[in-house]
Amino acid sequence: MSKCTVLGVLDNGEAGLTAEHLNILKKADVIIGGSRVLAIFSGEFKSGAETFDLKGHLKDVPARIKAALDQAQAVVVLATGDPLCHGIANYLKKKIGLSRLYILPNVSALQLACARVGVSWQDAYICSIHSKDAGEWVAHRGNEHGLYPLFKACVQHRKIITFTSPENNPARIARMLVAENMADDFEMIVTENLLRDDERMIADVPVSELAEQDFADLNMVILERKKPVTRPVLFGLPDARFNQRKPEKGLITKREVRAVSLAHMQLKSNSIVWDIGAGSGSVGLEAARLCPNGWVYAIEKNAADFDIALSNQVQMGIHHYTLVNAKAPECLATWPTPDAVFVGGSGGELGELISLIIARLNEGGHLVMNFVTMENLATATACLKRLNVTWSVTQMQVSRSKPILHMHRMAAENPVWIVSVEKA
Repeated sequence: MSKCTVLGVLDNGEAGLTAEHLNILKKADVIIGGSRVLAIFSGEFKSGAETFDLKGHLKDVPARIKAALDQAQAVVVLATGDPLCHGIANYLKKKIGLSRLYILPNVSALQLACARVGVSWQDAYICSIHSKDAGEWVAHRGNEHGLYPLFKACVQHRKIITFTSPENNPARIARMLVAENMADDFEMIVTENLLRDDERMIADVPVSELAEQDFADLNMVILERKKPVTRPVLFGLPDARFNQRKPEKGLITKREVRAVSLAHMQLKSNSIVWDIGAGSGSVGLEAARLCPNGWVYAIEKNAADFDIALSNQVQMGIHHYTLVNAKAPECLATWPTPDAVFVGGSGGELGELISLIIARLNEGGHLVMNFVTMENLATATACLKRLNVTWSVTQMQVSRSKPILHMHRMAAENPVWIVSVEKA
C-alpha cells in the first residue's frame, strides 16, 4: 500500500533537511502545505509537481491525499518541525489512518526554542492555543475561550511551553496573566522567527511590559513560575476554611456530611457537576478540586450567600467553576448535561427539580440530595418512586468533641438524610 509522507521541515529550507527528507521531497508528485512552507521549498519541487495550499482548506486535505494515493502518486505533506507535536499528523492519523502515513519528523520548534534560551523541556507542560480567535481574555472566562487550555496549565503547572497563533499571541497571553493577577508569578520568554535572519529572543522583561509589545507571527512562549506550585488539599476541608454567614447560619453542609455526599457523587477528573442551592459553595468548590479537568456549575438564589460563595471561589483560586445568582431551575437549560448533581436547596420546587435533573443527567450519573426535614425527604422519595429510578437513603448523625473545663464532651450536630440516585 502506498503511503503519504508527512515531512517535518524547518524555516532554514534545504539546510534543515536530511538526505532522506530531500530525496522524498524531490520525487513528490503532490505537495501539500501552508503557503509559507510551500514558498520556502518551491525550488526543491520537481517539474510538473502539483501543490495544494492547506491554509483555510484543512478539511479537504484527507480527500486530496486519498485521491493522490489511489492514483499511485507520491504525495508529501509539509509540516513544521515534528508533525506529531501539536501538528497535522495527529489530524491525518484520525482521518485516513496511520497505515497510510509515513511520518518523518524534524527537530521540533519546541526543541529549538528551548535550546536557544537554555531551558530544559522534559519537565514542561506542552500546550497549543492555535485556535479560533475568541478575543481578549477577561478575568474568570470559561473553557469556551481559546486561551483556556493555557490558563488552566498556568494554574496547575510550574513550566509551560505553548504554540501560539497570530491572534493568541504573546502580548495577549501577557494580558491574560495581568487580568488574573498572575503577572508577577511567571517569567515569560518569547522566541521569534526561529532559523530565520530576523530570529529574536525576548527574556528578562516583566510580563506587564510584554502585554504592550508587538511580536512576529512565528513565535513560541515559555512560561516558568518564580516559585513552586502549591498543592492544595483536595478533599475534606475544615468548615472554618470557608467564608460563611455567622452567627445566624454558618456552614449548612458540614465536613462529615460533605465528605459522604461527595463520595456518593462518584466524581471523575473530568466530571461535569451541578451544585443547586450552593449556599457558601463548599460542596461545589470541593467537587471542583476533585475534577481538575471538568467543570462545576453552581446556582444560589440568596444574594448574601451568592456573595459568600463567590468570595470562597476567589480565595480558593478555583477557576473551572461558574456561579450564578438565580433560583433553580433558571439557567439549568443552558448548562451542559451533568455527570453528577448535588442539591443542597430547592426553593420549594423539589419535585419539579428532581424530574428535570433525572431527565438531564448523563447515563451512569449520580444525583445526591441533602435533607434536614422529614417533609422534604418524603417529597423526594415519593418523586423518585414515580420516576422508577434506583435510589438509597443514608442518615448521618455526627457528634463532635467540645471542651468542657479540662475535659471534652460530645456535641451532636443536626441529623441529615443523604439521598443518592444513580441513573442507569
